[in-house]
Amino acid sequence: MFKALILSQVEGKTHAEVRHLNVSDLPEGEVLVDVAYSSLNYKDGLAVTGTGKIIRSFPMVPGIDFAGTVAESADARFKAGDPVILTGWGVGERYWGGFAQKARVKADWLVPMPAGLDAKQAMIIGTAGFTAMLCVMALEEAGVTPDSGKVVVTGAAGGVGSVSVLLLAQLGYHVVAVSGRPETQDFLTTLGAKEFMTREEMSRPAHPLESQNWAGAVDVVGGSTLARVLAEMQYGGTVAACGLAGGFELNTTVMPFILRNVSLRGVDSVSCPQERRVKVWERLAAAMPPSAYAELGCAIALEEVPQAAKDILAGRIQGRMLVNLNL
Repeated sequence: MFKALILSQVEGKTHAEVRHLNVSDLPEGEVLVDVAYSSLNYKDGLAVTGTGKIIRSFPMVPGIDFAGTVAESADARFKAGDPVILTGWGVGERYWGGFAQKARVKADWLVPMPAGLDAKQAMIIGTAGFTAMLCVMALEEAGVTPDSGKVVVTGAAGGVGSVSVLLLAQLGYHVVAVSGRPETQDFLTTLGAKEFMTREEMSRPAHPLESQNWAGAVDVVGGSTLARVLAEMQYGGTVAACGLAGGFELNTTVMPFILRNVSLRGVDSVSCPQERRVKVWERLAAAMPPSAYAELGCAIALEEVPQAAKDILAGRIQGRMLVNLNL
């Protein structure tokens, strides 16, 4: 038997409970994985608390990512003992996910662990770091270089934001970090941010065009913050948008696009093609400095996930929250 966090609905409300399951309880799939680590992401917070309509069917094991070792495989691409990573594909939303000591999944969803990473490091990176690298690559592919000008990162103290700050700084960009928590300034400076701005400064209503401040942007907030970021982009600048922590609506104008040639790139990590996934993980393994893992991540046990889910939605977590399935 093994431990798993099970979500159920009780009188229309989501209830989270750690239970013991048998392997026979797991859904179908070609690969059985012994899960070592998962991570707590904003979407997990929505799922576990029932705040967002993330879970459509119950019971459900949440956890949108995990890393571990193959226990059994009916697919020739994997064999027992192979270290693997899973992010996306609706796992932890439509399919049972990583908040369990074992998971059975489709082989197509797995990525081999790249050289230089272990399961713990991979989940300190996790879906948030994977998404952050997708954002960085979107800026690079749009021609935004360190010489182009400043790059702003909104929601910088959270999972995607903090790894974005770190990666961009490692690549030589001048990073301006935006956070609603002034107490995170030292943390963000340690990750490589050159300047710090408050959420209030970046969420004020914007004119159709503002001063040209940013060559690039990684936005995980959406709403009025993204509208202001767009209005402040330099000519030819690019915004990589991947989140909606501040709202899903976008009230803006066409002015930045038709007068400053600004591009808005959507970044999705759930259905990212497999070939690109492998490249992203290889880049992450090469780009992450060893010291970053201690700076970014702290670990909790499975039993602590329900409270941590409330904390992440309340903005009380900085960096990455690791779930150790062996605690």
